[in-house]
Amino acid sequence: MFYMKYLSRWILKLAGWKSQGTVPDLKKFVVVVAPHTSNWDFVIGRLFYFSMGIRAKVMIKKELFFFPLGFILKAIGGVPVERQRKTDIVERMAEDIRNSEEFILTITPEGTRKKVTEWKRGFYRIARAAGVPVLPGYFDYKRKVVGIGEPFYTTDDEDADMRRIKLFYKDITPKYPEKFSIGKL
Repeated sequence: MFYMKYLSRWILKLAGWKSQGTVPDLKKFVVVVAPHTSNWDFVIGRLFYFSMGIRAKVMIKKELFFFPLGFILKAIGGVPVERQRKTDIVERMAEDIRNSEEFILTITPEGTRKKVTEWKRGFYRIARAAGVPVLPGYFDYKRKVVGIGEPFYTTDDEDADMRRIKLFYKDITPKYPEKFSIGKL
């Protein structure tokens, strides 16, 4: 893993990307990553994580877990998610976090690269149920910055918390701006 950290930093620099933010001294948290409008987001995000020495789980649609891609995705922390039917994924992930000594989970609130007007709230509910903070992760293609923000601790007011989290992204430029919306506040 040592060489991956420096190789990833070099690749990001070569591609013109800068990293921003610091990883808090926490063993467990949920990273909500937006905007997600391109497959490049995953590549840049993984390079960022490797460059920062972060070993995170990433929720990914189940359809991508076919041979041999599924093997690779699981090796780098992919967690298959069935999007078409209701499952107990929130409680399962919260339990995994609670029962682990260290656990970083990454989720895109849009759940797709297409434009959506309402974000999925699974990331929020997982963090709340597990008793861990949410950290905003982002890709700003205009500035070529990939980063992570300060920890946000959820409250009893889910709507106000979601508004505050969404506002973090109001000035972030995705690869395809027409595919991104923070929705109604």
